[in-house]
Amino acid sequence: MEDVSKPRDLEDRTFLFAESVRTFVKQLPRTVSNTEDVKQLVRASGSVAANWIEADEALSKKDFLMRAKVCRKEAKESRLFLRLIDTGLRKDNVASCEALAAEARELTLIFSSIISKSGRT
Repeated sequence: MEDVSKPRDLEDRTFLFAESVRTFVKQLPRTVSNTEDVKQLVRASGSVAANWIEADEALSKKDFLMRAKVCRKEAKESRLFLRLIDTGLRKDNVASCEALAAEARELTLIFSSIISKSGRT
């Protein structure tokens, strides 16, 4: 059975990832380290979505590959900052953080696959 919770279109999926990150960070404790890590996380998650749009509209294969590699890099970076963030004592924050980290990992794998397949042709 197909998983209907995740869009198949990468533009939608990367947008939902960035949007979910923004919703998540609003629930976090306001600490000095979280302030800095959240800034980086928001930038990286948005960059995944923005660079996928750029890749989708690429003018050349070289441009496409470069943008896809940036997407992969930013997805990895998003996962790093999700691991660094202090979620506080709320269990739902921990669950949300873990789900977002899993999605960042899945996106990294998807972009790795795209890069691998695009490099062969």
